[in-house]
Amino acid sequence: MKKITLSLGLLLGLSISSFAQITLSDLPYARPYDKRGLNTFETPKKDTIAFDGIKVRLGGGFAQQFQGLQHKNTATAQMQQQGGNEVNLNQLMPIENGFNLASANLNLDVALADGIRLNLVTYLSSRHHSEAWVKGGFIQVDKAEFLNSPLVDKLMKNITLKVGHMEINYGDAHFRRTDNAHALQNPFVGNYIMDAFTTEIGAEVIYQYKGFLAVGSVTGGEVQGGIQNPDQRKPSFIGKLGYDSQIKDDLRVRLTGSVYTTAGSVRNTLYGGDRAGSRYFLVMDPAKVASGAAVTPATHFTSGHINPGLTNSITAMVINPFVKFHGLEFFGNFEQAKGKGRLGANDEPTDRTWRQLGTDLVYRFGSNENLYVAGRYNVVEGRLAPLAATPNVQNNEVNLSRVQVGGGWFVTKNILAKAEYVKQQYKGFAPSDIRNGGEFNGFMIEGAISF
Repeated sequence: MKKITLSLGLLLGLSISSFAQITLSDLPYARPYDKRGLNTFETPKKDTIAFDGIKVRLGGGFAQQFQGLQHKNTATAQMQQQGGNEVNLNQLMPIENGFNLASANLNLDVALADGIRLNLVTYLSSRHHSEAWVKGGFIQVDKAEFLNSPLVDKLMKNITLKVGHMEINYGDAHFRRTDNAHALQNPFVGNYIMDAFTTEIGAEVIYQYKGFLAVGSVTGGEVQGGIQNPDQRKPSFIGKLGYDSQIKDDLRVRLTGSVYTTAGSVRNTLYGGDRAGSRYFLVMDPAKVASGAAVTPATHFTSGHINPGLTNSITAMVINPFVKFHGLEFFGNFEQAKGKGRLGANDEPTDRTWRQLGTDLVYRFGSNENLYVAGRYNVVEGRLAPLAATPNVQNNEVNLSRVQVGGGWFVTKNILAKAEYVKQQYKGFAPSDIRNGGEFNGFMIEGAISF
């Protein structure tokens, strides 16, 4: 923490004394963190300001929720002796209404040269980690004038190159989700049940021309880099094709299809890369675990989500339509993931398939569309991983469904207050699984600031 504090202090001092500070509207080829970033997907190719030296932009985010959820299940009791007491491992954690841990982000954007930008995001506080830690950082190149090539300059008018440890560009839902404290682009409080979000080390090329979009990426396939277990590690390949057009002043249409594939991984995290944690604290989590360790929001930070566990080989595909007509918006997420996980030191013998449907309907109104109401239906189904002791015996096919209804108010372009009612149900889980007959429901209130 001392090193982080010192580094931030030096950085702030440098930005004030050595470089010009700028607002994000003055930073070209960037996606705003505030309300202006709504429905912005890939960064635009518009050069909004002439480069006249290194510029540093410091920004951040803050989010706080009040949770009013309740949960229940019908799982059979699993009794165990702990410290002289008999406890039920399938008893849910007692929860009550109250405030969740606040989250905070620090955003650093630097214009290093004409058309070259550095991005670094640090989670100052999150549900999973109370200490500061880096989400990722990358360099984005939209101009390559340093090569002194007219041909390259012409190509770069439509091409963007990103290199580093960065949020992968699979699908469009990751542009609309809550990223720890950055919550202004999400009309709801929670993200999708099966959350396709992770950061990986690699390179990405984006081509944009008159509404047409093509993306190609190669990454290491894991959140963290590694040089061990070379026989298990394979690169991941990501592709996206789409079309995005403002057909009329009041009608915008976007449609993309994406694929993510890797032949092998020590631990792939396409659906387990959200290291910040879920917004629904301790729902469907146990009061006690077999090891006797304490159950906390940090130890059980994925509450309400499900990871299909395809941690070895995986091929995932998603289609994302988006339509905005006047103040009405529709966003769809039609997804399938197929692959295998690992059972200890061994691989799963057969592939498993998971499917997800997500539909968002948002209506924005008021001055500058600063008010909105929204509804979401999200359902996920798939087969759980087999047991290591019986790898050839298929496990249960399960179903999770969620309804979210709510709304929000942009007090300013940087401040959002929102609320939702959420209900999630769990079906198909074995009687011995704590999620058997599971359900949680209630309300969430959130205040979020991004700048």
